[in-house]
Amino acid sequence: MSVKIRMKRIGTKNTPVFRIVVADSRSPRDGKFIEEVGTYQPLKKGDNFTLKLERVNYWVSKGAQPSETVASFIKKAAKAAAAATA
Repeated sequence: MSVKIRMKRIGTKNTPVFRIVVADSRSPRDGKFIEEVGTYQPLKKGDNFTLKLERVNYWVSKGAQPSETVASFIKKAAKAAAAATA
């Protein structure tokens, strides 16, 4: 079983909203998932995503592969967390 960290669309027509989820790679995009680890609202200005960074790091340590977009969110969140602690 290959586990992916990817986005699941929950928004309505012309109002996209996504959940960042950990899912089996064989499940459909908007189908069954293992755990929700964040959200993304592309129409919102400024800080438009949330991420449970410790849960994401847990899943990555277990071998989960993030999608390209989610990987960029992880990178931004890690950078912001490092700046907040420094």
